[in-house]
Amino acid sequence: MKGYWMLVLHSHLPFVKHPEYEFFLEEHWLFEAITETYIPLLMRLKKLKDDGVNFKLTTSITPPLADMLSDEYLISKYERHLNKLIQLTEKEINRTKYSPTFNKLAHFYNNLLNQIREFFTNWLNRDILSGYKFFQREGNLEIITCNATHGFLPLLNPNISAVERQIEMAVKSYNYHFGQDPKGIWLAECAYYDGVDSILAKYGIEYFFLDSHGFTYGKPFPKYGVFAPIYTPSKVAAFARDPQSSKQVWSSKEGYPGDPDYRDFYRDIGFDLDFEYIKDYISPDGVRVYTGIKYYRITGDVDLADKEPYIPENAYNKTKIHAQHFHFSREKQAEYINQFMDRPPLMVSPYDAELFGHWWFEGVDFLYHLFKEIDTHKQITPITPSEYLDIYPENQVIKPSPSSWGDRGYYDVWLNGANQWVYKHLHQMEITLKTLKNSLYNLTDKELRVLKQMERELFLAESSDWTFLITTGTAKEYATKRLKEHISNFYTLHDMLKNGTIDLEFLNTIEEKDSIFRNNL
Repeated sequence: MKGYWMLVLHSHLPFVKHPEYEFFLEEHWLFEAITETYIPLLMRLKKLKDDGVNFKLTTSITPPLADMLSDEYLISKYERHLNKLIQLTEKEINRTKYSPTFNKLAHFYNNLLNQIREFFTNWLNRDILSGYKFFQREGNLEIITCNATHGFLPLLNPNISAVERQIEMAVKSYNYHFGQDPKGIWLAECAYYDGVDSILAKYGIEYFFLDSHGFTYGKPFPKYGVFAPIYTPSKVAAFARDPQSSKQVWSSKEGYPGDPDYRDFYRDIGFDLDFEYIKDYISPDGVRVYTGIKYYRITGDVDLADKEPYIPENAYNKTKIHAQHFHFSREKQAEYINQFMDRPPLMVSPYDAELFGHWWFEGVDFLYHLFKEIDTHKQITPITPSEYLDIYPENQVIKPSPSSWGDRGYYDVWLNGANQWVYKHLHQMEITLKTLKNSLYNLTDKELRVLKQMERELFLAESSDWTFLITTGTAKEYATKRLKEHISNFYTLHDMLKNGTIDLEFLNTIEEKDSIFRNNL
């Protein structure tokens, strides 16, 4: 055995729920992720298990995602979405019957979506979290948490109570959904600041993850670089990203996902086909959206109009080749690093889970073949963080550097001229809530509901997704609207408590819509 490999998937979406609309575009972020990433990943893990392959991986499931995957309203809406997609593929089979190439692809999607529905309905019994729990019980998967609503902790830090609430609720949410306390946490955006480790330790967190420069700029310099964990001054373990193995996968230009045979993400029938034909399967207001049915491959550096038809068999074969290459690369990397270490090197490869299946359609097949490759050769051992720390409980103590895995490595994606206005509200809301909690006694049931909903509104406003989307310009209007809604709701509820007049209709409405932590706040 030459080294260890640790696959870490970060599974997260912001809490989006709009019962006031039959169709809401941003809810489709969840539906796409379920259909293209979460269920396909669980299907491949099930196949690995059935094949007798030894595999180990770690995944975060953030509290907002866990709540959405457990929400009967959203799951029922997802079922309708999936059934409608299958209906569209049936329509496509008929439309393409005189084109062998595209008819074959229409059948491909129809078969795939029917398999997903069967797995969702029967093996998962409509409970996606049950699939993750199964593999955790089997010892193949370690599920970790994430701060409550993916708040960007370094920028919440001026109010230490805000950071503590994010971590405390992360632990409570995990315990509610998984029946035990989490051992590890994915800090949102891998964002670390000096001292947050003491809060993690306070709430029983044993380890977290950093980007590479969080280690290499730490003091003292880590003697094993990024190839072994360290302990922070508060005795919480930290694991660092290995840049070489990470880039091989996530880079669409230099990595595997950019291969010409893989499916092109942007060429979708939701945009390609005649409006009258596709109108029932896009937004009711006529806005075209991705359906997930895509008939073209990346082809090369060409315009969308010049893409060539997708050939699933060729793409599938490429996943085998790339899995072999990735395994060979880790083996050679481990051989080289072994010269400088007195223990086998650990290579940590963290990715957004949605890379596999959603952005890189064939990514789940790549992981399936990679674990088979690892199991066949037994030169690299897949491992989870807890298993590694059991084997190597003694590790160097260093003071990590403040850092994130965002663009340029620090905090400016989440704090800049476009989004800086957000933080004065978040800080004032935190102070207001804390003051209110300390001043109110003997609350009635209705008053307690109002206070808890205020906390939900603050939690939801703290999500780093909104400031990220404002910076990137992706869904900027929706992100800004969500922020302003949560701020407004917070102060409307605050005024109810201060004035002693509770608008039950308003309270009922936002409790249903902003229902995060309904069972554990």
